[in-house]
Amino acid sequence: MRILLALFLALAPFFAAQAADPKILYLAHLNKNDQADNPTAAMAVAFKRELEARSAGAIRVEIFPEGQLGGDAQVVGLVQKGVIQSAISSVGGIAKIYPLIGVLDFPFAFRDLKETYALFDGPFGQKFGVDIAAKSGLRVLGFGDTGGFFIVTNSKRPVRAPDDMKGLRLRVMGVDSHKSFVKSLGAEPVGIAWNELYAALRGGLADGQMNPVSIVRFGKLDEVQKFATITNHIYTPYVWTANEAFLQSLSDDERRFVSEAARKGIEASRALASATHESALSAMKARMNVFQPSDKEIEAFRKIAQPAMAQLIGEKLDAEGLSWLAAFEQAVKDAQKKK
Repeated sequence: MRILLALFLALAPFFAAQAADPKILYLAHLNKNDQADNPTAAMAVAFKRELEARSAGAIRVEIFPEGQLGGDAQVVGLVQKGVIQSAISSVGGIAKIYPLIGVLDFPFAFRDLKETYALFDGPFGQKFGVDIAAKSGLRVLGFGDTGGFFIVTNSKRPVRAPDDMKGLRLRVMGVDSHKSFVKSLGAEPVGIAWNELYAALRGGLADGQMNPVSIVRFGKLDEVQKFATITNHIYTPYVWTANEAFLQSLSDDERRFVSEAARKGIEASRALASATHESALSAMKARMNVFQPSDKEIEAFRKIAQPAMAQLIGEKLDAEGLSWLAAFEQAVKDAQKKK
C-alpha cells in the first residue's frame, strides 16, 4: 500500500496535467468497490454514475477503493492538500483535524434511523458541515450511512446489563468518544485497524468490537464472535469531504452537479443499509447468540454512558463542545417531534 501511495503522489502532477479535459475527480474510500456489498462503494458508484451523466462527461470520477491510498487519516490529508479531490471517511479519519466530530457519538440519543437522517439532512447537519469546513478547509458533501446503529459483539459472554461489559477488551476506532463509551461501562478499549480486526478477534487480541449489524456481517466478524447485543447505542456516519479549491475551480453548474450527485450517493448508502439490515441480522442469528434488550434494559446502559460522554466532551472539547452537544440534543428532539 505504501508503494502504491508513493507512486500516486509522484505521478499526481502528471495526472493533473492530463485532467484538463475532462476534469478528473479522484475519490477514495476504504472498502472494496462493490455497490451491493458496502455503503462506501454504494456512495462512490452512485456518485460516479450521476456526476458523469449530469456533467455530460465534463467531469470524470476515478475511484480508489480498499485503502489504496492509505488509511482514513492519510486520505483526508490528501484531500486537504489537493492531491485527490474527495474522500468518504469514518469519523476516526476526521477526528484528528476536527475533534468536535466526537459530539456525534453521544450514546443512546436516537430511537430509529429516520431521526438520524432528519438530523444530518437538516439545519444541524448543515451547520456542522460549515463548521468542519471553517476549521479544516474541507467541504462536507454530506453524511452517509455506515450501515445503521452500532451494536456490541464479543466472544466471552452474553451482555445483558452494564456489569456484563466489565473486563471485556473491545476494539474501538481511535476516537476518544468511543473509548469513553467502552470505559464508562467497565470494558477496556483496544485500538485495532479495520483491516486487522478479523484476525485480531480470531486470535484473541480483543474479545469484541462495536459496529453496525451489516458491517459485522460483511466483515464476517460473526465467524469469530459468539455473542451480540443489539444496543443500537451510537449512529456514526461516514463523512464525505471534498477539496475546496477543486470545487471553486468548477463552474456553478458543475458544483451543483457535484452536490446533486453526492446526494444520490448518500441515498444509495441509506438504501443499502435498509436493504441489508434484516438479512444480515438473520444471518448473525444463525451463527451467534443475539440479545435484544428491552427499553428498560437499555435505560440502564444510558444512565451510565450519557453522563460519562457529556463529561468527556466538557473536558476534551471545552465550552464549544458542550454547546454543540446541546445543539445536537435539541436537534434530536426536533427530529422526534416531526415524526
